[in-house]
Amino acid sequence: MKKFLFPIFLLITITCSAQEDNIHQKSTIYEAPTDPLVQEKLKNWGDQKFGMLIHWGVYAVPGIIESWQLCSEPWLERPEGMSYNDYKKWYWNLSSVFNPVNFDPDGWASAAENAGMKYVVFTTKHHDGFNMFDTQQTDYKITNGPFKNHPKANVAKYVFDAFRKKDFMIGAYFSKPDWHSQDFWWDKYATPDRNPNYDIRKYPERWERFQDFTYNQIQELMTGYGQIDILWLDGGWVRPRETVTDEVRAWGAPIPDWDQNVNMPKIAEMARKAQPGIIFADRTVHGPYENYQTPERSIPETKLDNPWESCITLGNAWGYVPNDTFKSANKVIALLSEIVSKGGNLLLGVGPQSDGIIPLDAVKRLEEIGSWLDKNGDAIYRTHAIDDYTDGTVFFTANDENLFAIVPLKEGEKMPKQVRWGKHIPKKGSKITVLETGEKLDWNLKDGKVIVQLPNSLKNKILPALAFSFKK
Repeated sequence: MKKFLFPIFLLITITCSAQEDNIHQKSTIYEAPTDPLVQEKLKNWGDQKFGMLIHWGVYAVPGIIESWQLCSEPWLERPEGMSYNDYKKWYWNLSSVFNPVNFDPDGWASAAENAGMKYVVFTTKHHDGFNMFDTQQTDYKITNGPFKNHPKANVAKYVFDAFRKKDFMIGAYFSKPDWHSQDFWWDKYATPDRNPNYDIRKYPERWERFQDFTYNQIQELMTGYGQIDILWLDGGWVRPRETVTDEVRAWGAPIPDWDQNVNMPKIAEMARKAQPGIIFADRTVHGPYENYQTPERSIPETKLDNPWESCITLGNAWGYVPNDTFKSANKVIALLSEIVSKGGNLLLGVGPQSDGIIPLDAVKRLEEIGSWLDKNGDAIYRTHAIDDYTDGTVFFTANDENLFAIVPLKEGEKMPKQVRWGKHIPKKGSKITVLETGEKLDWNLKDGKVIVQLPNSLKNKILPALAFSFKK
């Protein structure tokens, strides 16, 4: 093992900017679900607006980009002086030292609740194949290492239980590719890219075993971990051949000629029998199993009428990386306001440390976001997008009774004396309320713009954004 210690230091210093080259694009085709139970749950999910995506696995031990340095593609870098095969041995051996003795799922759930989040998506398995639940399909799992005797060793169960106690919707992230499986990456051949490294057409029995393996793991999650509201399937290159369009080819990811069908109809039938109404997010694979779209690290240019969710990191990385720089509360609130005004949800990525603690700087940011949402959440939760959703730096949302105007402020910006917008003019005599204090404000109309005078009670406050309510 000694020869594998040196690269750990080097790997910690590698930035995660390479992740920008692997962004999952949003599919442009959308097929709405027809199951009434799915429609109902999808509407409920759309009202939540703000969720937490938790990436946690063996990659937290050295604090590196999750899974991807196992993949031998040109956009990835690994340390000099170490063979690719030795690197894979080193990476997969991290499971022997992954021992999160400070794992506190109730603390995680409290941090998310304090942030104003309403649903969670937890990584049960990333592409590296390491399972954060007690699967019976492989020994490569959290319950087969130094953490196995811990009372909460079956990590996913306790994460889901903790968030469920706080009324969160529960999402299970699951990677369709599994680079640890011999039926996906077969040791007989080299592993040149993210795809299966053998020709599925020549070895159909091997791929059938992988299909069964995938089905069985998802069945375990659907039947042994309580109510699951969302099955969030990552690895969109693992898809039926007929769904590979010119749009998919344009992403730049290697796409083989053979089918990579994991038999989603069979999986879906089983999952919806066990979890009626469950939402599927089969990312980027347009069709009946992509119940909402998932643009990654980006926001659509315009309002979308389809259900969608931007997944964006709180720091620069999805998982834990030492000395990561976290977005300010102002930045996150601005992102959330724009996303919600365009009809979407924000799924914010947070990565716990290898010991099981969410970094304190991240917790602080989450508290700041939640402090704003505690008083201004009416402009976010259970709202819907409207036409003319923005006017410069002002974003508009609505519910059945009111319109809301949200004005994000830059970090450290002094409170303005007045704000103005030129769209969605209140009727004469209407009252405009600032949500932060509940005060009714003086306003007038000049040159086609609403001019709202801010009260003295806000004069010395430092806020991420201002939100106003008025009647339609």
